[in-house]
Amino acid sequence: MHAVQETRFEIDPSFELEAFLEQPLVARVATAGPTLRPVWYLWDGGCFWWLTGRWARLSELLDDNPRVAVVVDTCDLATGRVLQVTASGEARIVPFDPDRACRKLVRYLGPDKELWDEGFTSGTFGDPSTRFVRLAPTTIRPRDLSFTVRSP
Repeated sequence: MHAVQETRFEIDPSFELEAFLEQPLVARVATAGPTLRPVWYLWDGGCFWWLTGRWARLSELLDDNPRVAVVVDTCDLATGRVLQVTASGEARIVPFDPDRACRKLVRYLGPDKELWDEGFTSGTFGDPSTRFVRLAPTTIRPRDLSFTVRSP
């Protein structure tokens, strides 16, 4: 696991960072430009992992400037539960790992690969341009911004 630097925010020890980031949520990734994109990610070994390939300009953008910021959040207005993790650092394009890709896609598409859309099977595993982006955050800020819901 990579060391993660805490920032000026105090991190509440009751915030279960690992459990939160292991959920199949959508992360939003910002690169220089600025550009912003939603991604399905895998949190593994203290790193964010997401896929890229010929369908995206991400490789070019990261070649120009590898600094990125990521936010993963939830907001349930009915219960008042609002959780947020922001992270930043330098992202790297790394070779495609089919086992990691499978773990990532199972989170979002379920364990039965027969039910996955063709774009995820041949499009991910059959496309030689597919690579992973790996972000080992240099800063990470988990925050619980929950509030009490009051009835009228």
